[in-house]
Amino acid sequence: MNLCVIPARGGSKRIPRKNIKNFQGKPIIAYSIAAAKESGVFERVIVSTDDEEIKVVSESFGAEVPFLRPHDISDDYTVTTEVLAHAIKWSINSGFSPDNVCCLYATAPFVTSKDIRIGYKKLIESDAEYAFSVTKYNFPIQRALRLTNHGRLEMFDPDNYSLRSQDLEQAWHDAGQFYWGKSSAWLDGKKIFSEDSCPVTLPSYRVQDIDTLDDWLRAEAMFALLNI
Repeated sequence: MNLCVIPARGGSKRIPRKNIKNFQGKPIIAYSIAAAKESGVFERVIVSTDDEEIKVVSESFGAEVPFLRPHDISDDYTVTTEVLAHAIKWSINSGFSPDNVCCLYATAPFVTSKDIRIGYKKLIESDAEYAFSVTKYNFPIQRALRLTNHGRLEMFDPDNYSLRSQDLEQAWHDAGQFYWGKSSAWLDGKKIFSEDSCPVTLPSYRVQDIDTLDDWLRAEAMFALLNI
């Protein structure tokens, strides 16, 4: 059995009420709920929140909100594995014992049901503990620069100064959309960024982390272009 958990706490600081803020005509969390339900791979789609308004909005778009998340795992320092472990334990205690659990972020309007299904297939066909979305860095990280305390520039790794971009190893980063994992991996708190994980690769034009207002505006522009 498969469970989808969408973490959506109410205390977002940089973008107030981010998880239910209007994004191109509907609350942003609605896109994640819809993708999860359309994927057809979940017996249950649960939103884990500490907020009554988020609960009402989530339920109106078809998700379950069978509990309110405790405040001690709803602050700025709570890690994803804690939230997932809590939801899994609640499910088990309620008579539903999932084999695989997907953490789907509430602010992932570019996520698709197809990608969710691909992630599930990768998880069950491999010996990995997790399978999650990644995308390429568009610029070689080996040639990254830093600003010095004197207002100048320097390379993080000057040894790469003379190397051609095409000769440098391609780097990838978390796409911030979904994380499939075996229930045991979430409950044991195993690290997601490790050799225990396999990738679900996404094109960069469908990836936008949304942490600031600039991120939000860029995501809306991207979304509008993709849906012309």
